[in-house]
Amino acid sequence: MEPRACIIGHPVAHSRSPLIHGYWLEQHGLAGSYGREDVAPADFPAFLRNLAAHGYVGANVTLPHKEAAFATVDDADDAARALGAVNTVWIDNGRLRGANTDVVGFLADLDARLPGWDGRTGHAVVLGAGGAARGIVHGLLQRRIDRVSVVNRSLERAEQLASVLGPRVKPAGWENLPALLAGADLLVNTTSLGMAGQPRLGIDLDPLPAHAAVADIVYVPLETELLAAARARGHAATDGLGMLLHQAVPGFQRWFGVTPLVTADLRALIEADIRAKIAPDAATAEAER
Repeated sequence: MEPRACIIGHPVAHSRSPLIHGYWLEQHGLAGSYGREDVAPADFPAFLRNLAAHGYVGANVTLPHKEAAFATVDDADDAARALGAVNTVWIDNGRLRGANTDVVGFLADLDARLPGWDGRTGHAVVLGAGGAARGIVHGLLQRRIDRVSVVNRSLERAEQLASVLGPRVKPAGWENLPALLAGADLLVNTTSLGMAGQPRLGIDLDPLPAHAAVADIVYVPLETELLAAARARGHAATDGLGMLLHQAVPGFQRWFGVTPLVTADLRALIEADIRAKIAPDAATAEAER
């Protein structure tokens, strides 16, 4: 029987995961398929526990199910345990195993687009203190970044994140951003600000040192106002599409037995789809996270 995988979410029709995995299946000439399953929260745990009965060898999990997936799997990897969220599942000898590949995706994209970034980064500034920020801060700490400042409009949320992830994480309010930027080697936006259909991020990059790199996990639009401003100032910069593509690699390898590559052709395919659908996507792009 051909292996089948899917993405599970609610809603899920907007997801580009079938386009990504379909491209890899075709490129490698593999038998198999990848589809979508729209599953309501109340039905999700039972659906995931019976994944094999639904004909699947594994799945990606997107909003709003990542925390429920963590609670449902039999085993979870270190990243999933650290974040309390699972986005990739597979069946292994009858056991349902889970991983969080968002961290891997973020780091792999930085490695590919900004080679050597971690060796040049002593202080990273992360905007936002939600689930995406938690994963990215966890990844930065894995790379032994000395100090990660988490800047959030609600200082309490930044303090909560710091209390979980340890003393190298420094919470700060939005009013502290200019001073923090002045000593930053890497700036990462994990908020939805600047996304199509969302308010502007609207920060001044003037204090940012010339050597600093900038990353924005938003990928609709492909070039946010933050990235455009960073590139205009000469900063190395990367968007959120690379993170989306790289986080898909481990799941494909688990389900179909081949480790795919994130290529320029794949990126061009997804970029074209984003440009074609940017207006309908404006209200739902964040759900892909």
